[in-house]
Amino acid sequence: MKILLINPCHKQIIKSNFPDEIDREVKSLPPLGILYIAAFLKKQSRHQVDVIDLNTSNAEIKLEDIIPKNKPDMVGIYTSTFNLLDVFLTARKIKEINPGTHINLGGPHVNIYPQETMSNPNVDSIVAGEGEITFTELADAIGDKTDLSGVNGIFYRAEGKIIKTRSASLIEDLDILPFPERKALDLGSYYNKLSLYPVSTTMISSRGCSYNCTFCYHSYMGKNIRFRSCDNVVAEMQECFNLGIKDIFFIDDVFTLNRQRTFEICDKIVKKDLKINWSIRTRVDSVDALMLERLKAAGCSRIQFGVEAGTQTVLDALNKNITLGQVEEAFRMAKKAKIETLAYFMIGSPTETKEQVLETIDFAVRLNPDYVHFSITMPFPDTQLYRDGLKNNIFKSDFWREFASKPLPEAKLCYWEEFLPEDELCRLLKKAYRRFYFRPAYLIQALAKPSLPKEFKKKLRMGAKLFEYVCN
Repeated sequence: MKILLINPCHKQIIKSNFPDEIDREVKSLPPLGILYIAAFLKKQSRHQVDVIDLNTSNAEIKLEDIIPKNKPDMVGIYTSTFNLLDVFLTARKIKEINPGTHINLGGPHVNIYPQETMSNPNVDSIVAGEGEITFTELADAIGDKTDLSGVNGIFYRAEGKIIKTRSASLIEDLDILPFPERKALDLGSYYNKLSLYPVSTTMISSRGCSYNCTFCYHSYMGKNIRFRSCDNVVAEMQECFNLGIKDIFFIDDVFTLNRQRTFEICDKIVKKDLKINWSIRTRVDSVDALMLERLKAAGCSRIQFGVEAGTQTVLDALNKNITLGQVEEAFRMAKKAKIETLAYFMIGSPTETKEQVLETIDFAVRLNPDYVHFSITMPFPDTQLYRDGLKNNIFKSDFWREFASKPLPEAKLCYWEEFLPEDELCRLLKKAYRRFYFRPAYLIQALAKPSLPKEFKKKLRMGAKLFEYVCN
């Protein structure tokens, strides 16, 4: 059976108040989820598998060309709430070209809104949960023309009814999964312009998150963290290096949660003399001075910390379970270890006033990370933040469910406007970027950093786009 896995384009993506073209200028990351599924299919099944990413800057592939040529029997499409319009448009086009194609959707959106997703007439099934095993079993059943009711973790349509099968278990031993099928795509399409290297990729060394921040959606990968073995992680890093990839971004929620495991990964990288640049995401309360030294020695060049707020009151309201003192200490230690830092901040959170937003901006400036990312607090679907907003009438309606039921291009995001209206939040967001990036001390610091002429031009272009945003 011919299977095509698609990462849809983002032509109709739901936009936030921070221009997504600036984010695209900074990085383009591969669709790791469907690359994992492609690899598992190739290892465990007899199906012919192809992957296309319609969201790369140089993607010239058109469905009107690829579907008649490939004639896939089954298509899997990655689906988030934000790209839902493009997902449904993609599904409709495929059905118009080849009505007999079985279309399956997977991703965070379908886990939250399965019934709403299945109400779209162009969707034949969805995978609820991790996709590698479930999608493969579904493909085998479709190929063998057997009853789909025996496949755990799916919704499907039969005789006009939507059928839900038993939930699938999470994959406990992540080492059974083959490495993502990166060679299925053009590796040169993916980059991180904060890196010195032209090609970048993502990796994930664990799944799940045990923390309870109110703004995060956890259900997709579970609350209990499952770790890949250290040997398995380093072997994938070696494979990336062999493919010519010199920059890796680990997208684990908290890479350094297990201190001993972090040390072991670092030691194995050093022992293999693997000269590769990598960066991680983690929490400020999950690092210490010795760990940061070991990370640096192993090639970790940047850490992204979720700070979120510069006042303890707002941190507590978000259930971050960290203190401002821990934030300052983590950044001080990272600077001493000569590891670059990127700090994430949000404005417009529950209980937050304008004065507190200004305190957060001041705190970010004092913290002085190498990079900062400000955003307006987003009430994502099925998060505690969103549920609280509905319960306390902060939101006039269940707008995410309404959008899932009837996605329209004019759909409008709703923010937590308890104390600050959206227009004021937008002004404060621009003020935050202007205050941090265009202060003389930061500009002098940025210009003093050594960089190749090509890298300097990239950063200059990013700065120009950011300047245009804050001045409009």
